[in-house]
Amino acid sequence: MSSSSSPLFRFGIIADPQYAAIAPHVAMDRYYANSLTKVAAAIEVFNGWELSFVMTLGDVIDRSFSSFDDILPVYEKLRHEALFLLGNHDFSVSAGHLSEVAARLGMPSPYYSFLRHGWRFIVLDGNEVSIFAPPEGHHHRALAAEMLAELQAKGARNAHRWNAALSDEQFAWLGDEIAKAAEAGEKVIVMNHYPVHPPGEHGMWDSDRIVALLASQRNVVAYLNGHDHVGNYGMAGACHFVNFKGVVDTETQNAFAIVEVHADRIEIRGFGREMSRTLSI
Repeated sequence: MSSSSSPLFRFGIIADPQYAAIAPHVAMDRYYANSLTKVAAAIEVFNGWELSFVMTLGDVIDRSFSSFDDILPVYEKLRHEALFLLGNHDFSVSAGHLSEVAARLGMPSPYYSFLRHGWRFIVLDGNEVSIFAPPEGHHHRALAAEMLAELQAKGARNAHRWNAALSDEQFAWLGDEIAKAAEAGEKVIVMNHYPVHPPGEHGMWDSDRIVALLASQRNVVAYLNGHDHVGNYGMAGACHFVNFKGVVDTETQNAFAIVEVHADRIEIRGFGREMSRTLSI
């Protein structure tokens, strides 16, 4: 088959299940308990396709470490590899569990990269410098408080306690991973919980440096995220920025996607409330 009709590979995307066994927040249109059924329905669809993996873009739970015990078994029905990254709500757990979240999700480390079919996927931990994810007393908490205060003083739209930033160390690692991919002739897709572009109230505190880096590298094709449940899209340089809609929103409508990677484009096949898009490379 020609490249125009047959993708190089496909993967699934789920964003923000935010599961908890609690009553819905009707004013925000969030139905936390219903995410078990919605994730199961998405998995049923995914199991009908040949996929390289399925990534959940953070906020697997809304609160309470025990919520993982209810939702993670749902993923066991997935016949593909289930991959995760960390969202802000995944740290809405007691202080004693903060250091265990990544391991509970089966992640190799809080941020990591992997190869599929000659493409490099770079998975960020957008919560590293925050006022909620680092252990009590960690210097990243103090740094986060300083960054937040500076942004609030400027009246920045993203100056919220539920946003965060990369450490300088992780930002340097991101640059190194992109450079190694370029040397190896690999195209790159970056994944994170938080949006960075277009600018908005849900954006990372250090969005500017992240966008500048990604937009300047010719091999970076796309940045995929959740966090802002209404979804969004933007472009900077040759990089597409896609914000997927949240599963937790609405009582019955689902939102998930299958991403088809071709040599010249990426096709996003949206299900439920999620939009379909064609991203040219």
